[in-house]
Amino acid sequence: QVQLVESGGGLVQPGGSLRLSCVASGSIFSRHTMYWYRQAPGNKRELVAGITSGGGTKYADSVKDRFTISRDNAKDTVYLQMNNLKPEDTAGYYCHADYGPLRPGYYSTNYWGQGTQVTVSS
Repeated sequence: QVQLVESGGGLVQPGGSLRLSCVASGSIFSRHTMYWYRQAPGNKRELVAGITSGGGTKYADSVKDRFTISRDNAKDTVYLQMNNLKPEDTAGYYCHADYGPLRPGYYSTNYWGQGTQVTVSS
């Protein structure tokens, strides 16, 4: 069973930055395709970014050029660097571990973290 623990969320002003981390345990991290999803109250869960075991990435159009996903297989950790944050980025951010190619919205596992809240407000 894979356990995922996110951290790094918080309150930030518009234009600010945050870096989220998700540490995995209970599996061979390097084999997983890793994702960050987000969900705001009343909204559907949406893809933020994904990264394959080989380093291929995919981003939602709304975060391209502002967010960067990366992974450190030696530390079993996936990161999400978020720059130039906007109020519409406010949401709970969730880490998800899956397998295979990047297929946003397709879940072959139930491996999710508990989430970390990001609030962008002045």
